[in-house]
Amino acid sequence: MLRTSRTHRTRAAARTAAAVAAGALALSLTACGGSGDKKSDGGSTASAGGGTVTLPELDGTTLSVAAVWTGAEQANFKKVLAEFEKRTGAKVTFVPAQDPIINFLGSKIAGGQPPDVAMLPQPGAIKQAVEKNWAKPLGAEAQAELAKNYSQGWQDIGKVDGKQYGVYYKAANKSLIWYNAKVFENAGASEPKTWPELLSTAQTVYDSGVAPFSVGGADGWTLTDWFENVYLSQAGPEKYDQLAQHKIKWTDPSVKEALNTLAQVWGKKGWVAGGADGALQTEFPASVTQTFTGGDQPKAGMVFEGDFVQVNIGETKAKVGTDAKVFPFPKVGATAPVVSGGDAAVVLKDSKGAQALATFLASPDAATVQAKLGGYLSPNKNVDPSVYPNPVQQKMAKALIAAGDDFRFDMSDQAPQAFGGTPGKGEWKDLQDFLKNPSDVAGTQAKLEKDAAAAYGNGS
Repeated sequence: MLRTSRTHRTRAAARTAAAVAAGALALSLTACGGSGDKKSDGGSTASAGGGTVTLPELDGTTLSVAAVWTGAEQANFKKVLAEFEKRTGAKVTFVPAQDPIINFLGSKIAGGQPPDVAMLPQPGAIKQAVEKNWAKPLGAEAQAELAKNYSQGWQDIGKVDGKQYGVYYKAANKSLIWYNAKVFENAGASEPKTWPELLSTAQTVYDSGVAPFSVGGADGWTLTDWFENVYLSQAGPEKYDQLAQHKIKWTDPSVKEALNTLAQVWGKKGWVAGGADGALQTEFPASVTQTFTGGDQPKAGMVFEGDFVQVNIGETKAKVGTDAKVFPFPKVGATAPVVSGGDAAVVLKDSKGAQALATFLASPDAATVQAKLGGYLSPNKNVDPSVYPNPVQQKMAKALIAAGDDFRFDMSDQAPQAFGGTPGKGEWKDLQDFLKNPSDVAGTQAKLEKDAAAAYGNGS
């Protein structure tokens, strides 16, 4: 998390977190969801037994919300916005954004049409929005809702210089490997718990005639997630924090070790579906669907990515929990990695309506609407895990309570967007080049360090 007050957590805490999924969802029996009844005193609350948060009447108010979400993820979030409309009388428009969202917002602001609220997928982007004087601090109602529903860690990553700007509406457990159960059954493969076991499992799958891994290399962020899981487990949380803040260089021996480890998968002939060239033309959604289509001969047996993979599995005939199964990213070093990501609501136009929407998104009411639809996890600890639509997600949600604050946020998301969040540039591009040529560890380190130093402005 790109902030000076970052809490340094111990290896023991990381071990505790590694035993569960990443994030911070509490097993709560708080009643959630439901439609709202307008009240004559100018407020709106849910009907008895329904929602938990009081919202103002906003008849005649129009709001816009920008996010990079597409497909099912966008459609599901629009249902959350529809619930807010029903509860308040406001009219909310979803504005599709492009990566990097800071650039997109800059063009909107320059044109005099900033959205009221933006969903920012990186702490680094929140910091940039504050530095540019775009972001507005959250009001008292939103802050109260956050304090009631979120662990301190999730509150803190939405802060800049001690002020609360972000509501982390959506969380991601980015330490998961999904696999085609039929492929594993046919190959006689089993779920690995360590990196050597993963390599052995991959060889078993390969020997059965199926490429072990599907890699969505056209989207550079998937490659950063691979690196972060290996690095966190192998180098440890303290080094992870230092690299995330560029307090150590990308030419550090720990980075060399992680890249050499990654090369054991990326550089093994026949282990990546379509080879490096094919992977670099495969976008993330296709990397998932090609793992769970094709009967006994899919293009790959496994695909690494977060809990949101379920949305894309849903586009196939595979059923999560039976055809599509999952195991935690195997430990490379002493502990298994726990890497989390997330999207935060940030107010850009300070108004009663925008602050009310931020308050709603901080409530269990909003999260419950999307949780029921699948492919989503909330860091809100007062969302009842039973609302998630399948046993796999319910298990994740229940396990997340034990993680509390003991996770590490996605490293590239902590970085300045020029390094960690821009297609075709910085870390995304450097790791795409590495996927193409995994033998060039030193060259990759040099490029990463040059790009990081330029973006952070603290290189020598």
